[in-house]
Amino acid sequence: MQIKDVVAFLLNKFLRITTLLVGLSFLSFLLIKCSPIDPVQAYIGADMMNVGPEQRAQIAEYWGLNKPLSEQFLLWVSAVLHGDWGTSMIFRRPVLEVIGERFLASLALMGTAWVLSGIVGFGLGVWAGMKQGTWVDSLIRWYSYTLASTPTFWLGLLFLIVFAVWLNWFPVGMGVPAGVLTQDVTFSDRLEHLILPMLTLSVLGVANVALHTRAKLLDVLASDYILFARARGENGMTLFWRHGLRNVALPAITLQFASFSELFGGAVLAEQVFSYPGLGQTIVEAGLRGDVPLLLGIVIFSAVFVFSGNLLADISYRVIDPRIREGATV
Repeated sequence: MQIKDVVAFLLNKFLRITTLLVGLSFLSFLLIKCSPIDPVQAYIGADMMNVGPEQRAQIAEYWGLNKPLSEQFLLWVSAVLHGDWGTSMIFRRPVLEVIGERFLASLALMGTAWVLSGIVGFGLGVWAGMKQGTWVDSLIRWYSYTLASTPTFWLGLLFLIVFAVWLNWFPVGMGVPAGVLTQDVTFSDRLEHLILPMLTLSVLGVANVALHTRAKLLDVLASDYILFARARGENGMTLFWRHGLRNVALPAITLQFASFSELFGGAVLAEQVFSYPGLGQTIVEAGLRGDVPLLLGIVIFSAVFVFSGNLLADISYRVIDPRIREGATV
């Protein structure tokens, strides 16, 4: 790939993410302001009866809530461009600090689930494709179709009841043991609390990868060059490794990176079910309590996160497929 092609590719992606963030920021800001939640009342909380109209007005003035909507939006955009994402009304801390702390917890959850679902899903899809028409193929397709229509929160509750309540193999929820100081929490403690939400996300993520990999592999096995390879005596996994792996891996990689949005959405539900202190639980809390700066910050961060997945998918496609590196149109 030539330098001008790389520059054009990066410029195109930059324009796309810029347009996306501008539109998403304005729409999110407008929806939040039109919501029935009163940020001042959410900020006051249980002390609502002890706060008079003058104090409410002072709080609104402090957070800039008494200014016109357009002015509030422009002030917020200007502050974000200067690196100031505001202060969370819930945590009383900078928004970027809260997002960074909570995202690390979510990254451990989403990262392990993403890798596990990709590997297992690809393996099951290849196995089902190579065993087309057998009981193995039927079992894998039944498993995938069933889980593809299963809600994340329902599966999470099922895992919680079976493995945490009935069998008592794992803790009921949270990210660390209750009542334990942060410095006393060990890696094994965090891992033990991570397993159930991670399994919930990875088990559901397997379905789409397996089904798409199987379908693509069947198309490859029906192609002319595979028939020619069979005529030369190639079969089984040797045939797959020589002629099918790259053609099957490309759509699987694209699908896996493009699933960042589903992964993030699933993490929001899983974190709520298991009370896992990640970014998903934080965005729900910020929405319910009217924390406008934190909510807008997470919306922008999640958009960049999902866009990064699509960008990595495009880059991976160009690295793996020489035709795209040479300038072929996708």
